[in-house]
Amino acid sequence: MKRHHFWFLVAMIWGFVLLFAATMLAGQKLDDLASARAFDEVAALVAPAPETPPAGAASGSETAMTAYEKYAAVQARNTDMVGWLHIEGTDIDYPVMQTVDRPDYYLKRGFDRQYSDHGVPYVAENCALGYCDNTVIYGHNMKDGTMFSDLCRYEDEAFYRRHKTICFDTLDGYGTYEIVAVFKTVAYSERGFPYYRFTTADDAGDFDAYLCQCRALALYDTGITARYGDKLLTLSTCEYSRENGRIVVVARRVDTEQ
Repeated sequence: MKRHHFWFLVAMIWGFVLLFAATMLAGQKLDDLASARAFDEVAALVAPAPETPPAGAASGSETAMTAYEKYAAVQARNTDMVGWLHIEGTDIDYPVMQTVDRPDYYLKRGFDRQYSDHGVPYVAENCALGYCDNTVIYGHNMKDGTMFSDLCRYEDEAFYRRHKTICFDTLDGYGTYEIVAVFKTVAYSERGFPYYRFTTADDAGDFDAYLCQCRALALYDTGITARYGDKLLTLSTCEYSRENGRIVVVARRVDTEQ
């Protein structure tokens, strides 16, 4: 009888464990679906390029409308929205937020400011858009392949060769960037490279020192460099081969029109 009770208790415990695991898995799946649906709704607010550009606009050019006009409805829905990030051929196609007085606010909040494991990509609070030398954007590496998960694919040089260009538009203008370096490091450790601290260069030496460290850690040679005066874009997400691991993609702006 005691043996029977023992195995009954074991079965009960395992049943609770499996039920808990199934509940957590179902909850995560629902969060994934809700996040995808929410971002689809936000993307629908982006104004499509006009079929017929106005007089004087370059034919077929996105400059037929200003960046502010394109993203005005998104920004009106949430005034923390400061830009839009897109990498052709990947799932990275999201609004970008910034809350200077509330660091990491969108780490665990959706575009609607409600709790979400996915968060929303956001600009570091110490970056003054339009003025800083290096704009740092953070995003999660989600198991469902969303947010900044595709940054990890840049470990493969062949993937980089097919996806060399990053588009980061702000409300002030469209922005095109070409990748300078891809590297892995550890955050918040003396063993790592604190790339997230560099936003403004005091002089050319400061700028060159940052680029030198990026190239020293680079997983491969892109053949692209940058010089003092260029505007940089740094994308960062978690990389799980080690504790507090990060994969970082650094790019330089190549367009000149705002």
